[in-house]
Amino acid sequence: MDALFQVDGNILLFIQEYIRQDWMTPIWITITSLADDGWFWIALSVVLLIPKKTRKAGAAALLALLLNLFFTNIILKNMVARIRPYEVVAGLEILIDPLKSFSFPSGHTACSFAAAFAYFRCLKQKKWGIAALVLAGLIGFSRLYVGVHYPTDVLGGAAVGMFAAWIASGIVGTVSKAFQKKKQAKNAE
Repeated sequence: MDALFQVDGNILLFIQEYIRQDWMTPIWITITSLADDGWFWIALSVVLLIPKKTRKAGAAALLALLLNLFFTNIILKNMVARIRPYEVVAGLEILIDPLKSFSFPSGHTACSFAAAFAYFRCLKQKKWGIAALVLAGLIGFSRLYVGVHYPTDVLGGAAVGMFAAWIASGIVGTVSKAFQKKKQAKNAE
């Protein structure tokens, strides 16, 4: 386990030393802020509820975000209680304000993958789901770039988010089919 923590810390120091650039920093801070409190994903999901053809994706994403909140912020962060990397990795400088919550899993990454994977599973045009997954990946990387998460926090967040999306899209799909059957039966009368 210590070896994993060492690798995690070394990756963050590598990013700080070789990838961070002054001109890129505002871009990555903007990308990371898209997932602050999940605002971007919530807003996009609400918009997707409006057209009938994207309603299922919006509903699945909102349910995935709720499940993710429960799994990530209520259960896993408190159960694992991992200290933020900037508190223990010598020489690591953060680029945003320090956070009060625990580090594992990354909530920004988890909510991003929860919504993006729900879109991918539910939208008929996969290109939009793929674009959302790319943005989720960029948000995950941004958490490393700004120095507030370990790589394993981001990987864990992606896994938890995709798991929440898988459950949510299954529930929404089942409910949608039940409504369709009920509607068909009513129309047949």
